[in-house]
Amino acid sequence: MAGGPSTAALAAAVCEAGGLGFLAAGYKTVDAVAAEIAAVRALTHKPFGLNLFFPTRDAPDGDALAAYARTLRVEEERYGVRCGDPVWTADEWDAKLELVGRERPAVVSFTFGCAENEVVEWLKSLGISVWATVTSPGEARQAISSGVTALVLQGAEAGGHQGSYLNHDDEPSSVRALLRQIRPATELPLIAAGGIAGAPGVAGVLAAGASAAQMGTALMLTPEAGTSTPHRQALRGDGPTRLTRAFSGRRARGIVNRFMVEHEQDAPAAYPEVHYMTAPLRARARELDDPDGINLWAGRGYRLAEDAPAAELVERWAPPAR
Repeated sequence: MAGGPSTAALAAAVCEAGGLGFLAAGYKTVDAVAAEIAAVRALTHKPFGLNLFFPTRDAPDGDALAAYARTLRVEEERYGVRCGDPVWTADEWDAKLELVGRERPAVVSFTFGCAENEVVEWLKSLGISVWATVTSPGEARQAISSGVTALVLQGAEAGGHQGSYLNHDDEPSSVRALLRQIRPATELPLIAAGGIAGAPGVAGVLAAGASAAQMGTALMLTPEAGTSTPHRQALRGDGPTRLTRAFSGRRARGIVNRFMVEHEQDAPAAYPEVHYMTAPLRARARELDDPDGINLWAGRGYRLAEDAPAAELVERWAPPAR
């Protein structure tokens, strides 16, 4: 949900309806995240969560990045903008942790890795519940050893980036397979994520051993979401989804479009370098309402997303959870 769809209005609406709304801190400055936290608190007094990108470094091949930049020249000509520089940043990790320490949201979750035990224990000492996104039993063991209070099991069905700790090509497991593998190994709460939409989807993962269901794509057509116009149009279609590195250098699930098809084979495993390279191209394509030039992140169940207020959807999904 980072990079646009996540908004304070969406998080607050989910909270007010009885769910746990989340803000996405990824790709935002510390000041922007602080402003969104304040905006949520102006709209609701209920608990909410904040997701942070754990800083990872792929040590990418410079020649591969240069080669990818050359293949993107056709996109520069198409959109009339230059690619960005292939830089690495920690996404203001330390400053965002300091912000969390001041603001103390109810929950902080990590994606792409898990903070060390000292950080986790510090957050817990502040009364913050600490969740870690995992995509395999090995990652679950690592997160458990760090002392987290819950695990988010992200299945292959999930839209957007796979939250794996390494930028690998291994076949991702389904959310139900992860529940079967990880449930016997821990008593921690397990939050199922990936392709879940509607009350039947919630009921299914709860019956399979999850403590809760986390939904993203299912909320992207709500009026509160910051989903762009071309992205909304794609979510109303019926195109297939698949994993790609073409937009960011890290595998992420989206609806297949021209950019993905033409550049997938050339994209190196280099995150966030490729993300920053393609960002100006995607921004311009968004301005032009061109769905073929942007990342159309979506889970496998995206056709179940509805044009309805977030609170209405959450209230409909809640009975199985109760």
